[in-house]
Amino acid sequence: MRRQLFFAIPGDLATPTGGYGYDRRLIEELRKLGWTTRVVALPAAYPFPSPRDEEAAGSALAVVPDDGLVMIDGLAFGAMADIAAREAERLRLVALVHHPLADETGRSADETAAFERSERQALRHARAVICTSRATARRLEDGFGVEPGRITVAPPGTERKPRAPRRGDPPVLLALGALVPRKGHDVLVEALAALADLDWRARFAGPDDRDERWTAHLKGLAERHGLAGRIEFPGAVEDGGRELARADIFVLASRHEGYGMAFAEALAHGLPVVACRAGAVPDLVPEAAGALVPPDDPGALAEALRRLLNDPVRRRDAADAAWRAGQALPAWDETALLVDKVLKGIAS
Repeated sequence: MRRQLFFAIPGDLATPTGGYGYDRRLIEELRKLGWTTRVVALPAAYPFPSPRDEEAAGSALAVVPDDGLVMIDGLAFGAMADIAAREAERLRLVALVHHPLADETGRSADETAAFERSERQALRHARAVICTSRATARRLEDGFGVEPGRITVAPPGTERKPRAPRRGDPPVLLALGALVPRKGHDVLVEALAALADLDWRARFAGPDDRDERWTAHLKGLAERHGLAGRIEFPGAVEDGGRELARADIFVLASRHEGYGMAFAEALAHGLPVVACRAGAVPDLVPEAAGALVPPDDPGALAEALRRLLNDPVRRRDAADAAWRAGQALPAWDETALLVDKVLKGIAS
């Protein structure tokens, strides 16, 4: 049985996001299981490739030997319908879908429709589809026509961490995630504006260069609400665990999550979590760990935060529930074994 995997990934594998973090750790764990894993670099422009980018992606895959096993990250795969169709007979293609490209917030109706068409077509050519949550699996079945027998759910692993001491004075509210519309930082700013009478400070930690106009909008929104001195924008952080260890409450108003690795890390640190019932979040975060509110509802988000900020006992109970949930999350070696089984089946 061949044990060589070509893993096609757009852009810089070191990019500090949950999706790239999943890719990095999966490569590491698969190598422990005996796989020779070669990263195939695709243009960073994906999922918005120019004709030249598409040509470069095609050339990158063309060097993979006939019958090679190739796993392609969904950030590119969903926008590679033509390439997938061309290479499907020659290569053994596996799609890794963090969440469908059409589910990214902030895109025009035409872009969303184009991504739906492209990803549906591309997925037809994947011999197997690996996704990171049951919610994404349901979405792929219902919205993209992927047969359940081709789908494997391999949720991200979560490291066991010491409990955060939660001794902030004032309490620190942490939103850990890239500053993009899907993460709902704008909703959070509006919610925090309704909590200006309480004592707190917030950190919006995460890459701020994905959508510079959006980042500028968020900072302007904070200024208009008089919160510029209370909300910090440190940008990308090298150690998300350090941020979590210094926080008192984790809050992120995501409009959609394919899994939500930052939420899992928050649970692993025993932090109360306030989030939205969106995508895979309700499958990951129990209500008892803090609160789940409707997406795009600043009032509900503010009220959930107010209850925690005003009640130390409620905050402690939520932290205990978060800690229990975090201890039950899968480890990375479990994730890798699920993927290993799929790859062996395709390679044999």
